[in-house]
Amino acid sequence: MKYVRLGNSGLIVSKLAFGAMTFGSGNIPSVYKVGQDQAQELVDRALAAGINFFDTADAYADGQSEEMLGRLLGTRRKETIIATKAGNRVGPGLLQTGLSRKHLFDACEASLARLNTDYIDLYIVHKTDPFTPLEETLEALNDLVRQGKVRYIGYSNWPAWMAAQAIQMQRERGWATFINGQMYYSLVGRDIEHDTIPFMKNNGVGLTVWSPLAGGFLSGKYTRDNLNDPNNRLSGFDFLPHDKEWGFTVLDSIRDIAQEHDVTPAQVSLAWLLAQPQVSSVLVGSSKIPQLEDNLRTVELNLSAEQLAALDQLTRPTPLYPNWFTTMTLDARIVEALK
Repeated sequence: MKYVRLGNSGLIVSKLAFGAMTFGSGNIPSVYKVGQDQAQELVDRALAAGINFFDTADAYADGQSEEMLGRLLGTRRKETIIATKAGNRVGPGLLQTGLSRKHLFDACEASLARLNTDYIDLYIVHKTDPFTPLEETLEALNDLVRQGKVRYIGYSNWPAWMAAQAIQMQRERGWATFINGQMYYSLVGRDIEHDTIPFMKNNGVGLTVWSPLAGGFLSGKYTRDNLNDPNNRLSGFDFLPHDKEWGFTVLDSIRDIAQEHDVTPAQVSLAWLLAQPQVSSVLVGSSKIPQLEDNLRTVELNLSAEQLAALDQLTRPTPLYPNWFTTMTLDARIVEALK
């Protein structure tokens, strides 16, 4: 296993993180489907492989994911980094959602109880909340850190402008600052390269990636013929936007590279992400041991510069204004002088 500092913090995490979203059962059976015994095998194997970073959320399977993960880590808790999230709805009550001070305090206490721990290593706000002032959310997070219930804080699924505003506010007030942004990023979903990744690089924020295989699409197990099979995961949980026909064209190239290395398309897709300089850690949400073993072998795969460039060229997002204008107007003489 390889390790890296998360952002500009001193927190050392494995380059592959284990995502426990599949633990438990519930209203999304294509996702929540891993029982206790199977989860035990997965956690044991992840730890044996050197993974020290485990990710969950209070909303996963109505809290079952947190409960199971806490129980499975047990006495090995001190060896691991636990990230959990708050902000999504966790009950029918009007106030059982969002990023208000009340809900964050309530959610943190509930997560601590379910995880059977007295601190959370990385507490992540799971989404934006248009009904709560940003200052209220950030002050509540700072208070949780000062109380010792949370070690570090991060955000997920925030636009770059909001994260920038938050970090500026945190620095001005001397509050705990975000060290991590957990975002969707894959070979068929590279939108965060427009603003989010440049922002993170400039501010020392580590990027952790959720759904690196685009909901399983880049695993290679889906074809044009079986995509709509009611028994597969994508038919029951397909919410990541990308043109499927273009996606299959991308998969064809991924398969060619996979054959050259005698590996799977999933390993190539993950290896491309791990090669991106801003990526700190990639969440792998395996539900079966063979899937986890396949993902673990990714750390041994080094794609050539030519292969990385080919995948980049094939999937690079269309430049947005003003990026295309800025690139077009670069002074060629200065560029040449700085080489």
